[in-house]
Amino acid sequence: MTLSRRLVLAAAPALAATAQAQPAQAQPAWPTRPVRVINPYAPGGASDIIMRSLAERLERLLGQPFIIDNRAGAGGSLGTGLAALAAPDGYTLLVTNTGPLAVAPTLFPSLGYDPARSFSYIAMLGGIPLVCAVRGDSRMRTLADYVQAAKARPEAVSFGSSGVGSAGHLAGVLFGMQAEARLLHIPFRGAGEAQQAVLSGDTDSLWDTLAAHTGAIRAGTLRGLALTTEQGVASLPDVPTAAAAGFPGVLATNWFLLAGPAGLPTAIAERIDGAIRTAMAEPALVERFTSVGVVPLAPRGATQIAAFVAAEGARWAPVVRASGATP
Repeated sequence: MTLSRRLVLAAAPALAATAQAQPAQAQPAWPTRPVRVINPYAPGGASDIIMRSLAERLERLLGQPFIIDNRAGAGGSLGTGLAALAAPDGYTLLVTNTGPLAVAPTLFPSLGYDPARSFSYIAMLGGIPLVCAVRGDSRMRTLADYVQAAKARPEAVSFGSSGVGSAGHLAGVLFGMQAEARLLHIPFRGAGEAQQAVLSGDTDSLWDTLAAHTGAIRAGTLRGLALTTEQGVASLPDVPTAAAAGFPGVLATNWFLLAGPAGLPTAIAERIDGAIRTAMAEPALVERFTSVGVVPLAPRGATQIAAFVAAEGARWAPVVRASGATP
């Protein structure tokens, strides 16, 4: 036996003992304290509904509170940018959607984040159609009435959304393009404010994510005129699709995902993703999401989510430019 081989064999027990003594340093425990989830919209919107429903289950599955931190502004890009700057330690996450990731890069010349480089994508949470709605006692009872009123003169009909660059904003622009009518966009900080403006009569209509307004439509305080899906949704069978009303090009889904800052350890991301998949298989959560119009999206890994976000950015860029919107 050579000298070098004898040295290796003699050192082996000590090396093994050292390795066994340091497993916690190689794989630190997570989570050991509450996790903050930044929601870049005001309370009461679709992202709030989705994340709060999930947070209850993630706390049970992972053993720590998941605290929602609403940071509304700039169509969701403000809070999204804050999340990009956080430490990638698993204690700051982000629930975000189409607006900040697929629309804002075209709309805002200086975002402070890059959807392709600033985030570690974790999980797709679901998709929700957009809805055009008016006050329950509005004289506009159908989408045909809405179009007629909008064509009376440029900007004769106003619509609210969750902010400049939000999915609702772009859905309204897309509809205006298809209907050859110019609507007046009024941005708000979130779905709740947009809905209140319609209910008070300050705004004629809204184009926004369905989940935030399902309750008001069911109660009759809002009237849904059209959905941006090919088929209707079970939760609101009386609301037609824009396609059925003669506008087949008005198709849009506001998708939602969970992400962390770039550099999030893969082990943490995979643990969160696994907990989310477990939670989303629970019948009670399936029923909750279905009741507000959330439709499941195919599970995707981090690379697939990044590719999906890039493709959506390319799809919405022409609509953003056609809107003439400025930050």
